[in-house]
Amino acid sequence: MRRFAQLFRDLDRTTRTSEKTAHLVRYFGEAAPADAAWALYLLTGRKLKRLIKTRALREWAAETAGVPLWLLERSYEAVGDLGETLAWILPPPESAVDQSLAAVIEQRIQPLAEASPAQQARIVREAWRVFGEYERLVFHKLIAGEFRVGVAQTLVVRALAEAVGVPAPTMAHRLAGDWQPTAEMYERLVAGDAAADDPARPYPFFLAYALEEPCRTLGEPHEWQAEWKWDGIRGQALRRGETTALWSRGEELVTERFPELQPVLDALPSGTVLDGEILAWRDDRPLPFAALQKRIGRKTVTPRILKEAPTAFQSYDVLEYEGIDQRERPLVERRALLEQIVAQVAQPRLRLSPIVPFGSWDELEQQYARARAEQVEGLMLKQRDAPYGVGRRRGPWWKWKAEPYSIDAVLLYAQSGHGKRAGLYTDYTFGVWDMRRLVPVAKAYSGLTDEEIREVDAFIRAHTLDKFGPVREVEPRLVFELHFEGIQVSSRHKAGIAVRFPRMHRWRRDKPPAEADSLETLVSLAGLHREQLHPRISRQAMLFDLGGDLDDGPTGTAADSLDQEAEAPRS
Repeated sequence: MRRFAQLFRDLDRTTRTSEKTAHLVRYFGEAAPADAAWALYLLTGRKLKRLIKTRALREWAAETAGVPLWLLERSYEAVGDLGETLAWILPPPESAVDQSLAAVIEQRIQPLAEASPAQQARIVREAWRVFGEYERLVFHKLIAGEFRVGVAQTLVVRALAEAVGVPAPTMAHRLAGDWQPTAEMYERLVAGDAAADDPARPYPFFLAYALEEPCRTLGEPHEWQAEWKWDGIRGQALRRGETTALWSRGEELVTERFPELQPVLDALPSGTVLDGEILAWRDDRPLPFAALQKRIGRKTVTPRILKEAPTAFQSYDVLEYEGIDQRERPLVERRALLEQIVAQVAQPRLRLSPIVPFGSWDELEQQYARARAEQVEGLMLKQRDAPYGVGRRRGPWWKWKAEPYSIDAVLLYAQSGHGKRAGLYTDYTFGVWDMRRLVPVAKAYSGLTDEEIREVDAFIRAHTLDKFGPVREVEPRLVFELHFEGIQVSSRHKAGIAVRFPRMHRWRRDKPPAEADSLETLVSLAGLHREQLHPRISRQAMLFDLGGDLDDGPTGTAADSLDQEAEAPRS
């Protein structure tokens, strides 16, 4: 545990890739298999479930440290990270016990799931008694289900590959899919091709960089293939022998969540793996992503959901055929093979992503301008002679996203940030006009400079109207231009509508609040009618016409943040 805590500290203290790699190579070269397996599990983004309520954790720590709870809470506000706050505020350990990482997780952390509150308190206090500061910090993040560190998954895989002498692409493939962090698994991983042990194992996904320069800087148009960028769930459809599987990009097995795609998987030739997109699809058109969201997170799919949001698999690459890895072949050859497979399978829910024709960059720019009308996110540009790679590589694949939607909205609520933003109000809720009233529609925390954040923070502190836990209601005087990727009807927001991936584009110092956009603007951008919004907003509009008032405190996005604060740890 001490060695893993030191690794966490080393990775957190540097931004240099070479130094992070060196720390990881050293750790994997020295760690026991069981510890290395758990470290790999955690460093590649997998998490333990939250096992302790953070309120109880704060109360136990305040009692153990002999400080009033209010002082611990104020310290937390200043530090911005609960795990770190508790690690520093607790008294020094009474003794030193250096258990292995695997033993800490399996003997101290996992038993918390079945323990009573009194037993949980006893287990946690015993850990505090023997762990040093950084061990406590890691321990807190693990039991809160919030362990993360600034290192990319691809870097971890590269470092492990270097430590054990295996090519990085081979190691990435061995690690794809679902696996459990055991010593036996780790030993198989470094000793042989673990992919052979699991016929359902997917391939690592190849990812694109965002195109920020004009497309004509890419060279000759004939060297590139263009496709629409679909707004769905990236996935791999797989069949090997009698084994079929549907994987998401997050390497989550989602076969059972999309039962209507099982005939597609069954019809694939044995030894076939396709890359593509799971889309909500009906009447030969993609449905908005909001329709697909009804399927996300559901393990049981009702007939009603199947009817409202049927799906299709839009394929755009073939990674394996007849049991042979196809990834090193150029795209133009893989595309020809893909067309052959889709035609052979002849399943209506297996679709072929169409190639967008263009002969010049001017023609491609005209196609790009059609993206919103085609209900897609933009264009994908792929080198015709490029192999299928691993992870995100600059050069062979580019994503050219459509211009974002834009509105001017008013700052309504603010909440303090965490980590480096601790002590500053950096998480903002914005609203637009509905009749004579501002209603929340978006929450954003990125897009401002450090100087602007400090200026907005000062305004918030000087113009707070009310407080709701960690949320401050502020005078509605600041206007910001927000950019976002989509709009959808929402029952959770007071406006009856929500925006997707909002971020602040600029501070509109030139615009008074009265000139901010209205809810009607959002409804129009979404191509909706007022009566299509959630009934909550329709009733609200009716009461406004009657002179009624539904102003009952912060709701919509701000209320959601309050709910999340109660349910999830902030550390």
